[in-house]
Amino acid sequence: MTDAVPLLHQITDYANRANPYPLYEKLRETPVLQEEAGGPFVISAYHDILGLLHDPRISSEAANLAAPGPGGGAADMGGAEETGLPPSFIRLDPPEHDRLRRIANRPFGPPHSPHRIDSMRDELTEIVTGLLDGLGDATEIDLVDQFAYPFPVTVICRLLGVPREDEPRFRSWVDPIVAGLDPDDGGDVEARRREARDARLQLGMYLAGLVEQRGREPRDDMLSALVTSQGEDGPMTTMEVLSTSVLLLIAGHETTVNLITNGMLTLLRHPDVLDRLREDPGLAVNIVEELLRYEPPVQLVPQRTCLTDIEVRGVTIPKGSTIWLVLASGNRDPERFTDPDRFDPDREDIQHLGLGSGIHSCFGAPLARLEAQIALATLARRLAGPRLLEDPPPYRHNAVLRGPRHLRIGVDGVRP
Repeated sequence: MTDAVPLLHQITDYANRANPYPLYEKLRETPVLQEEAGGPFVISAYHDILGLLHDPRISSEAANLAAPGPGGGAADMGGAEETGLPPSFIRLDPPEHDRLRRIANRPFGPPHSPHRIDSMRDELTEIVTGLLDGLGDATEIDLVDQFAYPFPVTVICRLLGVPREDEPRFRSWVDPIVAGLDPDDGGDVEARRREARDARLQLGMYLAGLVEQRGREPRDDMLSALVTSQGEDGPMTTMEVLSTSVLLLIAGHETTVNLITNGMLTLLRHPDVLDRLREDPGLAVNIVEELLRYEPPVQLVPQRTCLTDIEVRGVTIPKGSTIWLVLASGNRDPERFTDPDRFDPDREDIQHLGLGSGIHSCFGAPLARLEAQIALATLARRLAGPRLLEDPPPYRHNAVLRGPRHLRIGVDGVRP
């Protein structure tokens, strides 16, 4: 890459996926950057990003999305505008966003279900144990295919109430949907959009059958709770249940796959920390928080629109402009974090942007944190002599949800 190539194109270029952080450092030299007329305004400094995440003048509404940036823009994890489903709540502004999020949160966490996630701890440990037991006497594993993917997808399916025999079907639907998040993967943009649309339709049709069944025979699962909700905000419509379910299924595991995989990759590059975790599983709490800062699974948020003129650092961003918030750059901002390029689980102040902030902060944060803590602590304890067989590993093309597509690890065995 040369300086003649716009910086945003370099960031979304797959050639730089393994290490985008030097590009983010360069990006922060111009904290409010618009490289091409009509292109997005790219925000890269921590305090600016945090302020805009809380700014009601910034819209997440799909209908307000302005012209896309490089590569044709990015789809979102739960948007279903092209499938006949309404947008999910992450693509809505208040008051509709607030109503739908409150309904979805009732069976998921505080204040109505304060123990829902923590009560899953034993089941999460059981799933992790089963996956590692299934490795047998393997001396080489692909952490993504054999562990990091099946763990969270199993968890979210069970939380929602998807039958276990149907769990393997989800990958064929989820992969093309998530591929649509990428602003620029170097491929055929229209083909990607068609594949994502078809996958959403198939997933939506499958879920429609489950919704109808749960309406007749409710069970103790989240899907039943969404279907039968009678709280102060009233019930969701069937279409709202479907779009929320699509969002939770995809966002509920794709980001966690990357968090676990990025986490193990980082630990293998920092064997002293891995050794500490093996001896002290409680260190997983701090490790996960530092990972969310150091290697966040969501690198940037490309779909925000200004509802009015907004001034950031003396730059006026006109009404209707697209804003990209580069969370991973903010997490390495030296104006906010001391020695930001150092992985330090003993860091005392880790107020990261890895799970967003404001009204659109990560809905599944409590579950993602617990999954990653259990996964990494168990991997550290049970894998004997783990070592990277390929560094850097091959990455997904996705610049938004960044993580290795495969992570090949050599081991001396799997401890009981």
